[in-house]
Amino acid sequence: MARWLRPLVGALLLLEGAAALSFLHHRYEELVQALFRVQSQCPYVTRIYSIGRSVEGRHLYVLEFSDSPGMHEPLEPEFKYVGNMHGNEVLGRELLLQLSEFLCEEYRRGNERITRLIHDTRIHIMPSMNPDGYEVAAKQGPDSNGYLTGRNNANGVDLNRNFPDLNTLMYYSREISGPNHHIPLPDNWKSQVEPETLAVIQWISSYNFVLSANLHGGAVVANYPYDKSQDQRFRSHRRTVNTPTPDDKLFQKLAKTYSYAHSWMHRGWNCGDYFADGITNGASWYSLSKGMQDFNYLYTNCFEITLELSCNKFPPKEDLERQWMANQEALVAFIEEVHQGIKGLVSDENNNGIAGAVISVQGISHDITSGDMGDYFRLLLPGTYTVTASAEGYQPQTVTTTVGPAAPSLVHFQLKQEVVRKPPERKASGTRMNNKALQKKVVPRATRRGTQR
Repeated sequence: MARWLRPLVGALLLLEGAAALSFLHHRYEELVQALFRVQSQCPYVTRIYSIGRSVEGRHLYVLEFSDSPGMHEPLEPEFKYVGNMHGNEVLGRELLLQLSEFLCEEYRRGNERITRLIHDTRIHIMPSMNPDGYEVAAKQGPDSNGYLTGRNNANGVDLNRNFPDLNTLMYYSREISGPNHHIPLPDNWKSQVEPETLAVIQWISSYNFVLSANLHGGAVVANYPYDKSQDQRFRSHRRTVNTPTPDDKLFQKLAKTYSYAHSWMHRGWNCGDYFADGITNGASWYSLSKGMQDFNYLYTNCFEITLELSCNKFPPKEDLERQWMANQEALVAFIEEVHQGIKGLVSDENNNGIAGAVISVQGISHDITSGDMGDYFRLLLPGTYTVTASAEGYQPQTVTTTVGPAAPSLVHFQLKQEVVRKPPERKASGTRMNNKALQKKVVPRATRRGTQR
């Protein structure tokens, strides 16, 4: 099917009995009411939870959609949307509320596509990561809102410049053939991040997210990692150099999925800028340090992109319905992208799941790990791959598998424990030395020479 035709077909399927949505700006109390209203209308497939509080004490609420809310089901991938990271970039916040209402209503109507999506995916939606900044921006409203008013949190910090800088550690690790995934955090990282950032880091450490998008405004483009350029000589320039991840082709495909399902993002010309196919590598646009999408990729198993959705950061209420129609199919199609590549269980010889097993794909220097139940999810483009599962104390196992364009391939691993060989026992010589005699007889070379250590 032609690329331009897929979004049209998907949109027609979704418009079949389209839900009645509320197109208005929601202040914090109204946002909370809207989330709980959705939860009350779809109580069996939704759950609301808070991952923490903002500087001013507002809850960072998440609405979950699943056929088993509150539970991770083995081999069911975890997906998340995060909106309103910059408090004055509000379209993503409203789109995620509209998406929540839409998923609930279409599930109640029996929409097959939405029902399958909720049954096969655990979807987490956070409409606002920066509720304090939003309230500052909302007081001025869309007509007089300044370009930076409300962008930062209540402490004046840009949350998308506040995550630990793992890019620098990754670039150094690559030079010394160090780890290519789950880069360790610096010892003092908690003292350097804001409450909202800390809450998100703890959140993404607690769930084995596979795919994610972070919704922004001020441009119209799908932006993918890396955001930070390796060559910092270009840091002061607006346009820098393309800085691809080992999964660059996959990220381009994910970004194009959203761009081409969007009504006009894929055209390229938007807001006075041109991006071919409506996508861009973050660092080739401008280098950004300590951003959230790079952090997801380098610290967790999650592949995240950043969606810039409107030229106007705070569009008027009258424009919200048009923006929803432009983004509706794209929001759903992007969630569906979590179901590609390979997935499976890593277990021992007694069929017990092995958590933290490393899944390596030959030719792609970025590994992922299995979750608490031993299940793993590795997003991949269609093709044939050699995949290895390894875990401490077990013999690694390697398989070759082919990935198709539709559903993920199921690849299980059952690892055998390593055989620990004991050194042969020596026969007693008949002469026994006490500890002092042994220490006196076996003197380290460095001690004897007196100069080396």
